[in-house]
Amino acid sequence: MYKNLKILALIPARSGSKGLVGKNIRPLLGKPLIAWTVEEALASKYLDRVIVSTDSLEISKISESYGAEVPFLRPKELATDDAKMMAVVQHALDWLEQQEGQRYDLLVLLQPTSPLRAAEDIDRAIEELLLKKAKAIISVCEVDHHPYWANTLPPEGSMKNFIKPEIMDMNRQELPKFYRLNGAVYIAYLDYLKKTGGFLGKETFAYVMPRERSIDIDSAIDFKLAESMMKEKITD
Repeated sequence: MYKNLKILALIPARSGSKGLVGKNIRPLLGKPLIAWTVEEALASKYLDRVIVSTDSLEISKISESYGAEVPFLRPKELATDDAKMMAVVQHALDWLEQQEGQRYDLLVLLQPTSPLRAAEDIDRAIEELLLKKAKAIISVCEVDHHPYWANTLPPEGSMKNFIKPEIMDMNRQELPKFYRLNGAVYIAYLDYLKKTGGFLGKETFAYVMPRERSIDIDSAIDFKLAESMMKEKITD
């Protein structure tokens, strides 16, 4: 089943970052942040090729030193804050087809900001896709703070009706489980991506990951939390 599919892993890693400058190559427990994703991708049982899409020569060299391929540099216009991820994906797919004649069946998008995502998560998500006959899989985790306990605030800050009366006396265990996208794994058939313009659609299913592997680094606090979690994991 797997042998009949050509599976490409794409790791998007631009040089610019407002939330945490240089985060993709920032040292995390002795290795650049991106190295953790490259190594887990290479450890996958199913990925045929692991490619990094970047606009940075420094990120390119670091990625290659850990075993990823960087066959092209991403155009600067696709490395801005406003650049859409699907445009980055399409650029990579077009380059591989036009320059190498390579076409793939499945795309696995792995953001380098999820360093606790393991090779087993990648493989189980692919297995989930095939088991459910899905067209796409997106990783999720249970929310840290239940949305029933959140609301918007008016300008004056009044908390009148902030929480619905029927929710006030409910225990956490009585509330329905809510999940969020954790940014770790996105998988889709290429024809589905072309049809839907993205990973979310009617034939997309969830792969549920534990919260302890679902940290998505966007700030210095996120980085410290990931570092702490990884240190604990290593010393266990």
